[in-house]
Amino acid sequence: MRIDKITERPYILFLPFLLFFIIWVIIYHSNGFNGDEPQYRLLAQNLLHGFYLVPAPQIIIPVGPGYPILLMPFIALGLPLICIALTNALFYYLSIVFLFKALRQIVSFTLSLGFSLFWALYYVSYQDLKAMIPEILTSFLISLLIYCLIKTYNQNDSDKLQKKYMYISGFVLGYLVLTKIVFGYVLIAMIIGLGLLWIVRRKNINYRKGLIVLLIAFGIQSPYLIYTHHKTGNLFYWGTTGGDNLYWMSNPNEGEYGDWWTLNPARNPLMKTNPAYYDSLKANHQKDSEELDKYTYYSLDQDRVSKKIAVENIKSHPVKFVQNILSNLGRMLFDYPYSYRLQSYKDLLRLPHSGVIVVFVLFCLFPTLMNWKKINFPIRFLLFIVLLYMGGSLLGSAEIRMFTKIVPVLLLWIAFILQNTLKIYWKFEKEEIENNKI
Repeated sequence: MRIDKITERPYILFLPFLLFFIIWVIIYHSNGFNGDEPQYRLLAQNLLHGFYLVPAPQIIIPVGPGYPILLMPFIALGLPLICIALTNALFYYLSIVFLFKALRQIVSFTLSLGFSLFWALYYVSYQDLKAMIPEILTSFLISLLIYCLIKTYNQNDSDKLQKKYMYISGFVLGYLVLTKIVFGYVLIAMIIGLGLLWIVRRKNINYRKGLIVLLIAFGIQSPYLIYTHHKTGNLFYWGTTGGDNLYWMSNPNEGEYGDWWTLNPARNPLMKTNPAYYDSLKANHQKDSEELDKYTYYSLDQDRVSKKIAVENIKSHPVKFVQNILSNLGRMLFDYPYSYRLQSYKDLLRLPHSGVIVVFVLFCLFPTLMNWKKINFPIRFLLFIVLLYMGGSLLGSAEIRMFTKIVPVLLLWIAFILQNTLKIYWKFEKEEIENNKI
């Protein structure tokens, strides 16, 4: 097949990465359960039995049902755990394909290929390929959302095709909320903001389409909200883990940077930590732990008490809370700093990719602000999602995997700005060289 034909078929163009990801999963996959993997499996089993939350005096809503729904057929058929991990290889591959297809709508082939390869080689995400967690699925949903939104506003497509992708965009965004509940709060903020803009300028077709996408997304995840309201009595309640994250983010103790821990040694990440960390944690948090341990872990009641303690910490130590937010930003971008964790040369491996993105983001800020209204509406729409997501994530204890999933949006934005602002000449002009001889 001719090379130009291959480049027109991204599914073939990026097929080597699918093979690479499959090999990666096979080599590094573990048959045991780690981290949050057991809870996703348990929730999938619950769904197969006709319920989601286990009936109990303490209501526990650890995550949304998006990923457990995906796991249901694998659990029902009793397939090996590696089969679930292999879906990560497929989703990562598809995220590359859809990012490329979206880029081809707005920038040159060279930029489209370059930025798609950057995402394909974003090795920080590889650590999630082997795990039974929804990080790679989330990246795929975001890339698919990018493509569908670009097609929704593509003036070269028919109205019928634009409407088709508008509906698909709403479904994908809704499922994204079910998969990562932090996007639920982003969705509400987007509906309020874009709804107000549409009221002021009802003739703006961009606002109307965007609002329809948001309302479809809200409709897709509304059965889950109705369910949590029935269980908790709270409106717009996606999960019970927010209080725990906010508690650790409000941590006022010196030498601790707002990252998540627990006083239960069995649940703490013992690897790469200072062996003496537990004594320090116990001294700093024993009083709060005794209060929180009165309730089931991640329960509705514990969530309420955790938030109360966190608010008191923030009021009493506002400067330390701001410092923790800055540390949180460092962890999202560079996986640093962590309380009590020993340094390793491997930490340097995370710097190049994130560093390149940060440099380009800073470069793109000024031309973006100067040409805001000239930027394609779907890019502006996606940038607001990222801005709200980052703002919300900084208020809870975050890690680098919270950043990696939104990288495709940043790459789309950077590529668009470079396409319209930067010109690169690979060859020197002979006359200019002659005039500048020393």
